[in-house]
Amino acid sequence: MSVLWVALGGAAGAAARYSLDRSITAWSGATFPYGTLLINVTGSFAIGILVTLLTGPDVDPRWRPLLIAGFLGGYTTFSGFSIETLNLLERGHPLRAALYVISANALALTACYLGLRIARSFTQH
Repeated sequence: MSVLWVALGGAAGAAARYSLDRSITAWSGATFPYGTLLINVTGSFAIGILVTLLTGPDVDPRWRPLLIAGFLGGYTTFSGFSIETLNLLERGHPLRAALYVISANALALTACYLGLRIARSFTQH
């Protein structure tokens, strides 16, 4: 049954990723992968929160595969991150590629840390 929850969450996450990326690209143009950057940062923030909140005996065990493996697995786009970085390099933009790699990693790790801290502040007394 967990596979079904992962599949349902993954479908929703992939649809959310696609919609958000298309909207941001339409708004910002295609000169920098802002959509993928935002998706990776918000996905990292969300996993920081969910890993904390979905742990414990009072949590329905279906939430973790649905939201973490499913939704966030379908939502985050590090495969997209990889190809977009290589595309920037191939188009002759090594500084943009470096900025993208550094900012994606720094912001995603920071967002995950903040998500953990925020969620823990609500769960620890």
